[in-house]
Amino acid sequence: MITALLLVLAVVIIGAFLVFISRQPDEFLVTRSVAISTHPDVPYAQVNDLHKWVSWSPWEGIDPGLKRTHGGPESGVGATYAWEGNNKVGAGRMTITESQPANLVRLDLHFLRPFAAKNLAEFTFSPRGGHTVVTWSMSGRETFGTKAFSLVCGRDRIVGTMFAQGLAKMKTVCESSP
Repeated sequence: MITALLLVLAVVIIGAFLVFISRQPDEFLVTRSVAISTHPDVPYAQVNDLHKWVSWSPWEGIDPGLKRTHGGPESGVGATYAWEGNNKVGAGRMTITESQPANLVRLDLHFLRPFAAKNLAEFTFSPRGGHTVVTWSMSGRETFGTKAFSLVCGRDRIVGTMFAQGLAKMKTVCESSP
C-alpha cells in the first residue's frame, strides 16, 4: 500500500514538473553589455570581421584543437565562420546577415552540437559620453529540451557569463588599439 502511494506521488510530482517545463516561455533572450573607452568604429570592426573574433571570443582557447573555417567576404554581410570542436565548444556556423557601420551587426547562428538550434545574435554599438556601450544578445526559440536545460542549468547564467567574458576581452583589445 505504501509503495503504491509513493509510486503515485512520484508520478504526480514528475507530471507536475513536466507541465511546469512545458509552460516556460517559448523564446529566450540573453543580453550583456560593456562600456569601452573608444569610438564605436573600433569594437564594430572587431565584430564585423569574423577573423578578429579569435582575439576576444570567450570560446577561443577552450579547445586547442578547434577547427575554424571562414567563408564569403572578408567582413560584413555574407561573411561566415564555421567551427568544429570538442564537447565544450561544439560545432556550428554563423553568418553575418546585417551590418550597419559602427551601429549594428546581426548574425544567424546554427548550432549543430551539443544541441541543434538556430538562433539570432546581435551586437549594438551606442556612443555614450566618450565611451561606446557594446551590447551582445542572443535570442531564439525554446524546445522542451532546452526549456528543461535552462531551468536546471540556467542558460542566462551560463551564456551570459561567456558573453561577459568575451566583452571584457573585447574591451581590452579595443582599448589597447592605437
